[in-house]
Amino acid sequence: MTALLLAQDFPPMGGGIARLHGELARRYPRGELIVSTPQSPDANEVDAQFGGAVDRLPMSRRFTKTLPGLLLWSRRATGLARQHRVRFVHCGNVKPAGYPARWVYERTRVPYGVFLYGADLLSEQHKYHSSKFKRRSARAILGGAAVYIAISNWTRDLALTVLGELGLDGHGQRLRVVHLGTDPEHFRPGVEATAMRVRLGIANGAGEGRWLVTVARLEKHKGVDTVLQALPAIVERAADVRYAVAGGGPERESLEKLAHKLGVADRVRFLGQVSERDLPALYNLATVYVGASRRGERIGVEGFGIALVEASACGVPVVGGNSGGVPDAVRDGETGFLVPPEEPAAVVEAVCRLLDDPALARRLGAAGRRAVETYYNWDRVVRDIRAIESEVVG
Repeated sequence: MTALLLAQDFPPMGGGIARLHGELARRYPRGELIVSTPQSPDANEVDAQFGGAVDRLPMSRRFTKTLPGLLLWSRRATGLARQHRVRFVHCGNVKPAGYPARWVYERTRVPYGVFLYGADLLSEQHKYHSSKFKRRSARAILGGAAVYIAISNWTRDLALTVLGELGLDGHGQRLRVVHLGTDPEHFRPGVEATAMRVRLGIANGAGEGRWLVTVARLEKHKGVDTVLQALPAIVERAADVRYAVAGGGPERESLEKLAHKLGVADRVRFLGQVSERDLPALYNLATVYVGASRRGERIGVEGFGIALVEASACGVPVVGGNSGGVPDAVRDGETGFLVPPEEPAAVVEAVCRLLDDPALARRLGAAGRRAVETYYNWDRVVRDIRAIESEVVG
């Protein structure tokens, strides 16, 4: 059976959604998934790894949000569906990908499903509360879907609320949950980390110590400020601790100022973007991974928390904010600890519990690795999604 994925976000673009779509294209059996996605710099080099499964639209990602762009995408997707005898369409997000998905359905009767993440639903909710047109379009897209694939239980619950507000209460039975994963061959314990040590300024043993690590886009809801606020108390109890933050974003300057204000700037390294290739080395240098994400303003939320399972894959115990979809990525007391994400004192206690008890840290880290090998991996994700396709198509 051949499926079509309409993906606004796709490699080489970064982010969790693009990564999900790229892993689907990489891991589906050859010829069983066609991807329709906007043009992007360096796309030719990236697309070669997908074995001809990617059809690039002759337009940018931004243009897909315009009426001419949507018409072009819709017609192109219909042509692909007919050419490849597609039997199921994956809608990579509610909008804009939902428009061509609905268009294809109305002309071919090929059923479609919609991936749901969390922030996307919050965005739709905000829009349809203020616009009758956006309410009608959201209702048409979601109402026409044969199935919804939520990445966490929290996202599923939010989707039930959204469906109810759109008058689609009976559609809740179409919801399925597929937790995301990672690649346990790429993210693994024992990765050589000399280059990362140089980047952190700890080459040749200089400045060596125990490291807390966060990998995140630097936005308010990611909770890096909470970790910084916890750091002085952590250092009082563990004087060798330092903190590495990987990722860029609008909050970097304010976070750097906060580190200076708290007197911990000399213990914090803001690394900027760290490539996918180099992330395993960074995780392997961590004693504890900390992702204190919280519910932010409007659409700020962690729908799942892929970085948490990447750290687990490397055998690192994790501390996650008990918010959004994070409880689905962290098995509390088994692979790490969940904490109230707006309470620095709770972060202090969870982190220091792991720092003070190396045997506990090793046990939770090993359990995290096993959880990735058996569940939080892309092969299982693909199996679950293909099973949903078969359930819908019959």
